[in-house]
Amino acid sequence: MYRPSFHIRALVGASAMIAVASAVALAAAPASASRHAVAASTPACSSASLVIWLNTQGSGAAGSSFYNLEFTNLSASSCTLSGYPGASGVDLNGRQLGSAASRNPQHKPVTVTISPRGSAHVVLRIVDALNYPKGTCAQVMAAGLRVYPPGQTASKLIPYPFLACSRSGPNYLSVEAVQPGLGTVD
Repeated sequence: MYRPSFHIRALVGASAMIAVASAVALAAAPASASRHAVAASTPACSSASLVIWLNTQGSGAAGSSFYNLEFTNLSASSCTLSGYPGASGVDLNGRQLGSAASRNPQHKPVTVTISPRGSAHVVLRIVDALNYPKGTCAQVMAAGLRVYPPGQTASKLIPYPFLACSRSGPNYLSVEAVQPGLGTVD
C-alpha cells in the first residue's frame, strides 16, 4: 500500500486549508460589499422629508443660551445628515438678521443615519445680543430662525422670538455638527 510522504500530506493539507479560506473569503465578500453598498446608498435627508424644531428646554451660561435644534425624519425611509446646518435669525418677513450662524467644532462631523420617525440634533447657541455694543449689533427682535439641513439648499422657518443683531459682524448664533438622536439638556 502506498503511503504519501509527510511533505506531500502537509502540502495537500495546506492547499485544502487555503482553498477553504479562499471560499469563505469569497462568500463573505459580497455580503460585506452589499452592507457597504446599502450604507452608501442611503440618501441624504432632504429638507422636504424633515421637520426641524427647536427644543426650547435650553440651558444658559456666560451670556448665552443653548438649545437643541432637532431634525425629525418624516419620510418612509432612512436618510442621512452629515456636517453643519445653516442657520440665521429672521424678521417677520423672513429676511436674515445679521450674520449667519458660525460653526462650533465641539464635535467632529459624522454621518448620522435617521430612520423613519427618528431624529438627529445639533446644539444651537444664541448669544444675548445685549452683550454687543448697540452700534455694532443694532439689536432687534427676531421672529425666528431659518434653518438649512446640512448639504441642502431649501430651508425651513422655525418661529422663536429672541433678541438678535440686525447688522452683520457679531456672531450671535453658532451651531455644532449633527449628532444622532434627540438632544438632551445639560
